[in-house]
Amino acid sequence: MLSGRSIPLVRIFGIRIGVDPSWFLALFLFIWWLSDYYRNAMPGEDGSAFILATVSTLLFFLSILLHELGHAVVAIRNGISIAGIDLWLFGGVAKMSRDTQSPGVEFRVAAAGPLVTLVIAIVCTGLGILVAGSLDNFGNTAAFDAEGTAGGLNAMLAFLVSINIVLLLFNLIPAFPLDGGRIARAIIWKATGDRTKATNSAAALGQGFSYLLIGLGVAGLLGADIPVISGDFISSLWLIFIGMFLGQAARSATYQSAVLSRLEGITVSDVMDAEPVAIPGEMTVGDALHEYFLRYRYDWFPVVDRNGQFLGIVDRERAQRIPEDRQPVFTVREIMRAEEDNVRVRSDEPLEALLGSPALMRLGALMAVDRDGRLQGVVTWDQVRRALQQPSGVAAP
Repeated sequence: MLSGRSIPLVRIFGIRIGVDPSWFLALFLFIWWLSDYYRNAMPGEDGSAFILATVSTLLFFLSILLHELGHAVVAIRNGISIAGIDLWLFGGVAKMSRDTQSPGVEFRVAAAGPLVTLVIAIVCTGLGILVAGSLDNFGNTAAFDAEGTAGGLNAMLAFLVSINIVLLLFNLIPAFPLDGGRIARAIIWKATGDRTKATNSAAALGQGFSYLLIGLGVAGLLGADIPVISGDFISSLWLIFIGMFLGQAARSATYQSAVLSRLEGITVSDVMDAEPVAIPGEMTVGDALHEYFLRYRYDWFPVVDRNGQFLGIVDRERAQRIPEDRQPVFTVREIMRAEEDNVRVRSDEPLEALLGSPALMRLGALMAVDRDGRLQGVVTWDQVRRALQQPSGVAAP
């Protein structure tokens, strides 16, 4: 599973893109495997084969990234923020801040990734036909029948088509948490009107499919003649690992569904402290230290302007670093941390949206604001935890 400590690479559309350390193992395995394929396609050109293998592997992971961006863009358009996208050993994952709120949104978000993958396969097929000169020639290359005669570019396009079709078909298997499982969940959700029941049904399909993959992998290790893997040790081991991952993910989905059912119908405003202590941004640092930090003994306070607009966070350590003779000169607004995009949440947001918030875990609280950005309250992790301990649909006191 993902370690949660991915290495940041870049931001695309404002979305943080990172790689889990396990991704480097997948990178090595794909380059190693593809190097043999390209040596067969271009005999005597070992150096070129390695370069093509590296480029093909990077393009494959770019395909996975585009797949996940498809999910992310549709999620954002439906009001669900994305904490980031991580590539790892078994592909990629777009981390949504909260679960979908309707079967229609669930279907659209789930279907977006496979649709992007289908477009990539079609584009690569068109380019391959242009390079090969005909559909038959490219078909032979894609089927690995042109050993020793395929050009490097044609062989690379054939690989990208083949791997994206495999990725598409695998993801459409109706087993949660695969995209096909999420589509199945959306259909069951629409038919029954019960999100929890739909999640549990899709997760059961996922667990069943995981057992099938593990069984096929074990049979392959024992030498059984199974199509595709044909007793190959690496392929059999890979099936076992994927099956174990899917089984664990399906069980986690069932548990998460039970947790979310406790928060169903509860919003941030139901549990927040509706009378937060906030420091005016125009107050001097000296006054803030004496009137707020010494009085309340808090480590930090939200900062607001004259109209109650949330501006940021000011903490004791930063205020105390200001020289004493300068404390009557500097204002709180000048030394605060303007992190409103990270630590604010709408007061009418469902409480479950907070469960995936890194800022909530780091700061221990989030600032609840109205649609105009005015501070309405403060919701703490302890309040969220108490809500999780209440019977389903009951707000924590």
